[in-house]
Amino acid sequence: MRSVFFFCCISLLCLEATSQQVKPFHTDKKLLSVIDKNFKDAAAQYKLLTAKLPEQKFPKTYFSTKDQYEFSSSGWWCSGFYPGTLLYLYQQTRDTALYNAAEKSMHYLQKEQHNTSTHDLGFMMYCSFGNANKIRSSQENIDILMNSARSLATRFNAQVGCIKSWDHTNWKFPVIIDNMMNLELLFWATHQSGDSSFYKIAVSHANTTMKNHFRPDYSSYHMVNYDPQTGAVIAKKTVQGYADSSAWARGQAWGLYGYTAMYRETKNTTYLHEAEHIADFILNHPNYPADGIPYWDFNAPDIPHALRDASAAAIMASAWIELYQYTDRQRAKKYLSAAEKVLRTLSTDMYKAKAGENGGFILKHGVGHMPNKSEVDVPLTYGDYYFVEAMARYKKIGRGLSVRN
Repeated sequence: MRSVFFFCCISLLCLEATSQQVKPFHTDKKLLSVIDKNFKDAAAQYKLLTAKLPEQKFPKTYFSTKDQYEFSSSGWWCSGFYPGTLLYLYQQTRDTALYNAAEKSMHYLQKEQHNTSTHDLGFMMYCSFGNANKIRSSQENIDILMNSARSLATRFNAQVGCIKSWDHTNWKFPVIIDNMMNLELLFWATHQSGDSSFYKIAVSHANTTMKNHFRPDYSSYHMVNYDPQTGAVIAKKTVQGYADSSAWARGQAWGLYGYTAMYRETKNTTYLHEAEHIADFILNHPNYPADGIPYWDFNAPDIPHALRDASAAAIMASAWIELYQYTDRQRAKKYLSAAEKVLRTLSTDMYKAKAGENGGFILKHGVGHMPNKSEVDVPLTYGDYYFVEAMARYKKIGRGLSVRN
């Protein structure tokens, strides 16, 4: 009975969230026109990318100087972004070739529903099967998503209060800021099943991360290593950033998006304020560029000559467009303006690939793992995914609709 009551409360909160009036907003007609063209161009690009894709493989990146692709198996953390982008583009264009390509890709991805060795099942399964289920709900999609949520939940440690990110020989219980993005799958599972255990895991993870990942200025560490027996913090690191004390750009984006989603799902204003603080850290930072595309790390030593990260910008833009709906009027204007700036910049030739170029990817100049010299200044599937999502969200608010996923 407690579980049923808990689920009913959650349902009422979600009804409240979706029934809220979106703030009046005068859309930029010129930007909307650019976005419509971007969708058409992106659809053509992803058809090109699909034609280059080997059987049972998923795109990772493309190296233009060598005209060489890098592909992955379904177990790679980014495997859900390619079908997810295809599905977003199908919603905008109604081109069935895109939907069919997504379905084919997800056929090879579905076995990952039982993968308990990764925290990335939200990225892998919710960005793909979650989006597919919104378009055409089916029992098969629901079963896959529920199994994925159960697999993700196995990585939760109640003593730590978090889901373990990596199985690593040097770190006992590492938790990375990226993991905030996988919690949406758990909320979906609660809505679908009425089982509050998924909800409780998500809230515990978010609360523990909020307590230990963030500095006083609301920048975040990339990774916190815990003692799995006591829950004590052993170390705080920034693995993919410039230094442990630096603010890795994509990490700030994951936090911004993650806590915005937490507020959407719980209506707990603590999460709203966290998202606002993270947003303000980004926008008020002296090293945040005027065109809205962040350097790969806010503290990179070679600024202003440091590489930009288009993927981080796309994630931020998508998050700001949702956060706009929940915050006060002054902040709302600031966040929407920031998102518009990013979308305009990413739509220029500097970042958006010309037809037939960039291996079929949409965006150029993403930075994956700079310290590892991996995927540096290349297209990235998650950059494309969140760029397309941000544009779709912008169109929704222009029609006075909620961007709630």
